[in-house]
Amino acid sequence: MGLFGLLKTQFLCHLVICYVFLVTGLIINVLQLCTLPLWWINKQLARRVNCRLAYCVSSQMVALLEWWSGTECTLYTDPESYPFYGKENAIVILNHNFEIDFLCGWTFCERFGVLGSSKVLAKKELAYMPVIGWMWYFLEIVFCKRKWEEDRKTVVESLQRLQDYPENFWFLLYCEGTRFTEKKHKISMEVAEKKGLPKLKHHLLPRTKGFCVTTQNLRGTVTAVYDSTLNFRNNQTPTLLGVLNGKKYHADLYVRRIPLDAVPENEPECAAWLHKLYQEKDVFQEQYSQTGHFPGPIVSPPRRAWPLLNWLFWVCLLLCPLCLLLLQLFHSGSAVTVVTTAVLCVAASAAVRWMIGQTEINKGSSYGNKEVPLNNND
Repeated sequence: MGLFGLLKTQFLCHLVICYVFLVTGLIINVLQLCTLPLWWINKQLARRVNCRLAYCVSSQMVALLEWWSGTECTLYTDPESYPFYGKENAIVILNHNFEIDFLCGWTFCERFGVLGSSKVLAKKELAYMPVIGWMWYFLEIVFCKRKWEEDRKTVVESLQRLQDYPENFWFLLYCEGTRFTEKKHKISMEVAEKKGLPKLKHHLLPRTKGFCVTTQNLRGTVTAVYDSTLNFRNNQTPTLLGVLNGKKYHADLYVRRIPLDAVPENEPECAAWLHKLYQEKDVFQEQYSQTGHFPGPIVSPPRRAWPLLNWLFWVCLLLCPLCLLLLQLFHSGSAVTVVTTAVLCVAASAAVRWMIGQTEINKGSSYGNKEVPLNNND
């Protein structure tokens, strides 16, 4: 490990990164709040402004992955599909096996220029989380409680509001509903057996209702489904904490572009189509585990400098006044001031560690465990 590699593991560096991210996020949240009057005057302009504001936050996470940890992201896809990426609205179906799969998804969104406008079907609890959750609220992210009887109306209304969205967007769906664990997989396959469905080795049984409603309400707005399958080389198990420590990973993403017209409109047929898609995804994952690569050619877009430049801008903007403030505090010589500052730093670090903990697999939601009824939403 070189000097720079050692520096990446130091607590002080982590504190600076987290400080910049949190303060940037809170500033952006306030600026987003200030755009509320604009929604009444020019809704489309307000949406465009919020896309740019959100990019200031989410691109810092991409910079952490691409530039700080040096993680490489390789795209396997059909060269004929490649020109469409970033030029159309799409529904992205991604497997949910890793702690940083969302971050890899954001990375490819950034490389194709749709990071600021990207959407996701997210659990309602995230809407109350400062920085990311509040930012998502202004991005018109679709939130759900995972209780379909209560969610259906809200989800449909949220999706229909996206029909006149002024920016190209990718709508990310984790159709499995929760992150893969061995316990959840065992329960999911018991459900598959009861329903007479083929068992999956690398995925949970997909929840079909959310996908069907999404395709029904975004027809005419979205032109394609991107079937995306993610894995990491050399059986790596990446974590957000590892990324923060500067650990380098290598992600491989296999994307198939499927025209939305190929997805049945009828709900039972659409559900059967999704089950078949996941059977195919399972084959791709098995091939990857056997050979170390996905089928098809590699057509990878290079990383862009914008996330790094954005992060450096906020570092310069926020660290200069912080350093001056700390110098004044320590120059005052007050023991109370020094102790208070140290306590605030430790509290901020604990808060960030808690946020990172929400991405850890062993601290994931109980959704899909035996304690929670698993009726697969079919």
